[in-house]
Amino acid sequence: MADSFKMGPLQGLRVLDVSTMMAGPYAGTLMGDMGADVIKVESHYGDESRHLGPERDGQRSAYLSLNRSKRSVLLDLRKDEAQEAFSRLVQSSDIVVTNVREPALSKLRVDYDSVRAHREDIIWVGVTAFGVDGPYEGRPGIDFLAQGYGGLLALNGEPEGDPVRVTVPLIDTLTSVLATTAALSALRVREQTGQGQRVDLCLLDALIHAQAAGLGSYLITGEVVPRTGNRSLYFAPSGIYPTKDGKMAVITCPGEKFFRNLCNALEVGWVNDPRFATIEDRLKNQDELDEVIAERTVKLTREELVERLVEADVLTAPIKESPEVAEDAQVRHNGMIQTVDHPTLGPIDVTGLPIQFGGTPGAVQSHPPMLGEHTEEILADLGYSAEEIDALVESKAAGRSTTGKQ
Repeated sequence: MADSFKMGPLQGLRVLDVSTMMAGPYAGTLMGDMGADVIKVESHYGDESRHLGPERDGQRSAYLSLNRSKRSVLLDLRKDEAQEAFSRLVQSSDIVVTNVREPALSKLRVDYDSVRAHREDIIWVGVTAFGVDGPYEGRPGIDFLAQGYGGLLALNGEPEGDPVRVTVPLIDTLTSVLATTAALSALRVREQTGQGQRVDLCLLDALIHAQAAGLGSYLITGEVVPRTGNRSLYFAPSGIYPTKDGKMAVITCPGEKFFRNLCNALEVGWVNDPRFATIEDRLKNQDELDEVIAERTVKLTREELVERLVEADVLTAPIKESPEVAEDAQVRHNGMIQTVDHPTLGPIDVTGLPIQFGGTPGAVQSHPPMLGEHTEEILADLGYSAEEIDALVESKAAGRSTTGKQ
């Protein structure tokens, strides 16, 4: 491919990340991994995630894990001098992503109308918790709350237990992917028409979109999907089973083929047992089925069990802890753990780009930036002289990176 795309398919685009925490920032990260010049616009306080999570030499894991492939400019948008710099930034940018909530959104002049005044064809992507208007207008929200409103909490957990939160912020992640999809879709329209546009999306809608199967079942049949824990509503066995070394593995059999393969691998004759002969029989006798499977799996180590079942073409997976995932051979082979050099921490590992482009491969472009690390170079690119940059910093309208706690 031409050198114009050597950094990835989005090389040449500029994205302003005026957001905090995850759903907005991670969209910027994805576009940065794909080659866009992503500039994170932060206040002196910085992204909220800079203050959350385990700490390593003054840097917080929540921020470091979500904000690679960006540059950081520190601007106090409450000040007119900073607004002038922000105006120049918008004029040189294609996409703005924000999840700042009203009334701060308008006070900081990051709302669509204010941003569009700087560049008429800007693509503005706004992320909220529940929508920009309607009954829940203006409410604060995070992934956990969306799980409640969107029905995910009610579906997750054991049948006789309480609802259980999905620990990984999957709705934030899904929303970030939708924000990226929306931005690039709007970009295609602009390429055809010359017109930018406002795009809005929210965590609640992202979850409803993901609930096509569960909620869709109710909409179509009137049946409410119950919590099933690790079991399936439609087939058995499906669960987590113990192994000899105190670990666990997933085994699931969505069809007769896989159940026969399981029986062959475990050297049992359950296919001829009237309790387990059909899917319907196995569903009726899940407790007994799980018990006899566990009696077999506990005689093997996790590695032995998974190896044997994979060889027999059974749907199985080990239950891995984070350290094991980080060293997983397939994860490493796929390039999903990348090492970058950080100014104060040295080499750090971050997750990688989950898309493989055949002709214009993207990649992690750079370390998660220190707060204001690129303020001077970005302002200089916008036409500010060294003296003007010094004046902005002196007035606290802008700020430079330090090597201290960010």
